[in-house]
Amino acid sequence: MVKFQDLGLLWLRVLAGTGIAYHGYGKIFGGQIGGLTQGVAALGFPMPEVFAWAAALSEFAGGILLVLGFWTQLAALFVFITMSVAAFGAHRQDALNVKELALAYWTISGALMFTGAGQFSLDALFKKRQLM
Repeated sequence: MVKFQDLGLLWLRVLAGTGIAYHGYGKIFGGQIGGLTQGVAALGFPMPEVFAWAAALSEFAGGILLVLGFWTQLAALFVFITMSVAAFGAHRQDALNVKELALAYWTISGALMFTGAGQFSLDALFKKRQLM
């Protein structure tokens, strides 16, 4: 039986995961990693190249994992951490309309950390197979 809650989780995962993966893709494959590295350095992180790549990979790979509903809670945790730094670090002085996308991804990933992926996910498929 289809639950509306599971449809809602699928909706959140696909839309937010696609958006997050798109932003990570631009950083990794679109030549934006240099600017991200500079931003990470400006925040005072040690080894800014490492942290910039970690953030970009968390967005790209984490977004894809959210769409698939695979390792959802772990992927959501990494996205949540990355969006925490974006919203409350990099954009802390910015107007709400500048940081609202980071806050939206932060909120959705935070919710998915607690709820999991729902029944329409690879997580649920693999869980069913383990029970059989």
